[in-house]
Amino acid sequence: MNISKEQVDELNAVVTVAIEKADYSDKVENILKDYRKNANIPGFRKGHVPMGLVKKQYGKAVLVDEVNKLLQDALNKYLTEEKLDVLGNPLPKEQDDFDWEKDNYSFEFELGLAPKFEVKLNGKKAITHYTIVATDEMIDNQIKSIQKQYGKLIAKDTVEKDDLIAGSFVNEAHEIDNQTTISLDNIKGKKNINAFLGAKVGDGLTLKTKGLFTDDKELFNALKISQDDVDKAAIEVTFTITEINTQELADLDQDLFDKLYGKDTVKSVTELKEKIKQDAERQFVQQSDQQLLNDVTESVLEHTQFDLPAEFLKKWIQATGEQSLTEDEAKDEYEKSEKGLRFQLIEGKIINDNNLQVTFEELKDFSKELIKGQMAQFGQLSPEDKELEEIAARILSNQDEVKRISEQLMSQKLLGYYKQNVKLKTKEVTFDEFIKEVYK
Repeated sequence: MNISKEQVDELNAVVTVAIEKADYSDKVENILKDYRKNANIPGFRKGHVPMGLVKKQYGKAVLVDEVNKLLQDALNKYLTEEKLDVLGNPLPKEQDDFDWEKDNYSFEFELGLAPKFEVKLNGKKAITHYTIVATDEMIDNQIKSIQKQYGKLIAKDTVEKDDLIAGSFVNEAHEIDNQTTISLDNIKGKKNINAFLGAKVGDGLTLKTKGLFTDDKELFNALKISQDDVDKAAIEVTFTITEINTQELADLDQDLFDKLYGKDTVKSVTELKEKIKQDAERQFVQQSDQQLLNDVTESVLEHTQFDLPAEFLKKWIQATGEQSLTEDEAKDEYEKSEKGLRFQLIEGKIINDNNLQVTFEELKDFSKELIKGQMAQFGQLSPEDKELEEIAARILSNQDEVKRISEQLMSQKLLGYYKQNVKLKTKEVTFDEFIKEVYK
């Protein structure tokens, strides 16, 4: 057997694998002998079928199978030994004059080679890394939300500001009859609010649904219709009040603090505000870091330029797709995936050049931290290490989970690398300012 490579250009090559009869003949002969021993052919005793008949019936299929096995093993070994960094998989070239009746064979494969390039982390402008701070208004709103959550409802007869009103929306023509509870805070417009104020249990209010709620999603939920039912989003309905409640806010006392954070963790309103601020800004860090990853990705893609074996990749997509694709369809698929492929190559080079590998111990420790975070949400603040080890072991026995968690950990490693090596400028913003800047 002989394998040779012809370099077409920097990104394309052709590998030729020459297989001679001596490379496969003994293996084919032994397989056919086994076939002969076990063949059940009418007119012949088992094990006494003439070899000529066995070869005639099975010879070509066995030959093709063994040559293909030999070919794939040799090709894979060659790519590994020569350390060829290929994109996609080798594509066999069509040979119109190929003949299995010959003794010696020659196979050609097209290769798409990964480009050589240097990663350019920095452009002329520094990338903004946002520090998102919690405002006093945000903290006060969160405290009020907590007080409502842990407060109690007091029944009453007449609707006043901030009340919760239970009732049913009805429109027979549009087959709407839905019981729900609404907050007067979510009603839009002075006219609509005034329609509720002073109303009593048992009253029926005639309302126009268009512009009734501050958020259209509230309307769809209240009427129990899908967002596709636009014809039902601007109609007249009757709302019959069945219950009115006012929400008495929970006291900001030690009992509430202990319910929220455990005994004596928080001892005052000042400490409560500081804890809410810390928790909120910890969540904001995740959003800020994710945005930094996104911005660095776009910047690196913009400043790291290299060519790809585009024609090979289009051909490879066409040949290996789950469904048959035309040349134009394969071109479209390539154009959709080109950006992702480019960053995959860039990211792979950053990981390899800087040894940003994920070890099993790191993966296990990271999994335990994720588990602790999830358990904390359900009030388990101090789980034992033995319990964490057992849960982590179960999770890491699932390959899909291993892949998902490994990707999360690698994102963290890349983020740390970027923070140290990318030119950044820090900008302090509120959450609302962050949303406006990022999503413009």
